[in-house]
Amino acid sequence: MKLKPPLIGITTPLVEFTTPAQRETQLFCLRSDYVKAIRRAGGMPILLPPGEPEESALLLERMDGLVFSGGGDIDPSIYNGEAHPTIYNTDVKRDHFELALSQLALSTDVPVLGICRGLEVLVVATGGNLVPHLPDEFGEAVAHRVEQSVPSEHAVQIAPGSRLAKMIGTTETTIVSWHHQATRTVPLGWRIAAQAKDGVIEALEHKHHPWAIALQWHPELSLNDPRQQSIFRSFIAAAQDRQAALSQAAG
Repeated sequence: MKLKPPLIGITTPLVEFTTPAQRETQLFCLRSDYVKAIRRAGGMPILLPPGEPEESALLLERMDGLVFSGGGDIDPSIYNGEAHPTIYNTDVKRDHFELALSQLALSTDVPVLGICRGLEVLVVATGGNLVPHLPDEFGEAVAHRVEQSVPSEHAVQIAPGSRLAKMIGTTETTIVSWHHQATRTVPLGWRIAAQAKDGVIEALEHKHHPWAIALQWHPELSLNDPRQQSIFRSFIAAAQDRQAALSQAAG
């Protein structure tokens, strides 16, 4: 039996705008690059707006894979973190929903890909902590973003022998970076898969989950880079393999 393209849920933030008439408008809004990357790799994307944490199990039953996308910062009160004037666009409802969904997903074999904020969600969900603002602790030798609304590019070193290194076929590559926070403490169950030259942790991979990788950078903004696209292809392949195994088990 021919399998359908795997259904990939992508977490989606709520964004508030003020119209010229000064009327607030709320939109669920996500950059189209995430959708393009999933489609190009053979998946069928579906956007997941923030919901109630108890909805997580019902959603997960229907998903073949999950992408935890970028966006605003996690409210530091959730993980006993430090307040900082650069923290922006916090959304506690999104935080609680995605933390519950990620904890549940990591207890299953559903493939998981975290991107930027998505890495931070996975770190916090499994007991880790975050650096509130990188320049304060790592300086500005490596620009992890030009400013809040402008990304940058820099090199990262991939850990030899890591799943990520095998996936992209190199131990150093250039990435699109757009963040001001990062992992401070690596939670149990994860290992470092990549770092920037200043020591900032740029990628984590789970030691026990069949396919759970978290990137601090934005591979979806490098759609024409075969190395970055290979991450999405591997992710979709894992979702397809899981889908095939479930179909075979069901007879």
